[in-house]
Amino acid sequence: MKTVKTLLTLIITLTLTLISKAQNTEFTILTYNIYHGEQAYQKGKPNLDDIAKLIKDIDPDFVALQEVDSMTQRTAEVYDGKAVDLVNKLASKTGMHGFFAKAIDYSGGGYGEGLLSKNPAELSKIDLPIPQGGEGRAMAIASYKLKNEQTITFGATHLCHQFDSNRIAQTEAIVEHLEKKIGPSIVAGDLNFKPETTPYKILEKGYIDAAASYGNPLPTIPYENPRSRIDYVWLSKNSNWEITEVKVIPVGFSDHMPVLVKVVLKD
Repeated sequence: MKTVKTLLTLIITLTLTLISKAQNTEFTILTYNIYHGEQAYQKGKPNLDDIAKLIKDIDPDFVALQEVDSMTQRTAEVYDGKAVDLVNKLASKTGMHGFFAKAIDYSGGGYGEGLLSKNPAELSKIDLPIPQGGEGRAMAIASYKLKNEQTITFGATHLCHQFDSNRIAQTEAIVEHLEKKIGPSIVAGDLNFKPETTPYKILEKGYIDAAASYGNPLPTIPYENPRSRIDYVWLSKNSNWEITEVKVIPVGFSDHMPVLVKVVLKD
């Protein structure tokens, strides 16, 4: 009788564990400033093949890309005289779905933010404010419906590198926009701020800094002698996340290093 009870207990425990795992969703997130498709330390040499291989090896669900050119003369100078849509090219090389969020006209084409999604998603963009002027910025957005019918929103962005007032306004705009969404959200990108600054504190009210929470907040720039952490993945506090891995990947295809974050979204 005791053996039967023990067996039943094991079966129930295993069943509950399997049900719990089935309700959870794992995500792999990557953010990378790709230096307009050129090797940062080898002028004139393309970096897309290296970046595409890195992405394929990691197999992420979402990728946030910064410093992205689309059909510019700058890319033509690097890619055998032919202007390149960098997001489209990376999407083709990785088998992912790509989206380019143009922030400004540049060099005969566009410059802005990119997003790659493993699965089909509703893709859109918002332009971010620049109250002090300077270079325009945008956020690319992917909205993806999970198996439980919940929608997750992923925002890929690159904040102003010039003025703190712009970064504050842009952070506030991102928070305000995502507050209107129902369900979990993730913000990733080159945010050009440090943890002691006002924009960080604004985002921290509703979001978790994945690297700081995991306990591994390493510098992300420059690749040669890294000393600053300005590339982030943030997780909305309205959801139950388990952070299982945070890694700054030591590759020198750009002046930034990519940040990899793996999470479990629990029901």
